[in-house]
Order: sequence, then structure tokens, then C-alpha cells
Amino acid sequence: MCKSKIVGARVSGKVMGCSGSIGIDAEAMEKVDILQGERVHVLNQSTGARFETYAISEKSGSKSIILYGPATRLSEIGDSLVILSYAIFSDDEARESRLKVVNL
Repeated sequence: MCKSKIVGARVSGKVMGCSGSIGIDAEAMEKVDILQGERVHVLNQSTGARFETYAISEKSGSKSIILYGPATRLSEIGDSLVILSYAIFSDDEARESRLKVVNL
């Protein structure tokens, strides 16, 4: 089930010389319950590209979205992103769960 969604995210930086990840404002991660190292699915609304990576936290309140490593080749500064995370729930948990959404 989709458990978390960050919309209105804009790529604010790119660092090519890393193994890969996406840096997300720590405040936004906390609001939607995305943990450091958690797998995320990134949808680039500007290009249609989609990729998976893991989340790392950036400075709280910065609204920073930084791409690291190979992901830098799939987006440009200013591109609009949707960032999703998923969880495995039992049937009962799935029926009770509510999608957490934050708009940057």
C-alpha cells in the first residue's frame, strides 16, 4: 500500500559523485513518516521519468530535494517531483491506514 506522498517537490540540487539516493527535507520526511534509508519511488512530473532509490534527510525546513549519483541523470534542477513510499500491511491494517501527504 502507498503510505506516504510528497508532492510539489522541486529538485534543488544534484551531486553526481555519490553512489545514489535522494535527499529530502527532514521536516517533510517526518510529516509523512519516511525514514532515513527507506526505499522511495520518485516520479518526475517534468519528464515522465520514474526511478527508485533511498531517502536521506536534508536540513529540516529547507525544502531541499537533492539528487545524488545516478538519479542526477534523470532530473534537472527545478523539475517537479512526486515522492512515494510504500508499506506492507495486513488486510485489517490496510483498511485502517491513511495515506500521509505533504505539499512542499
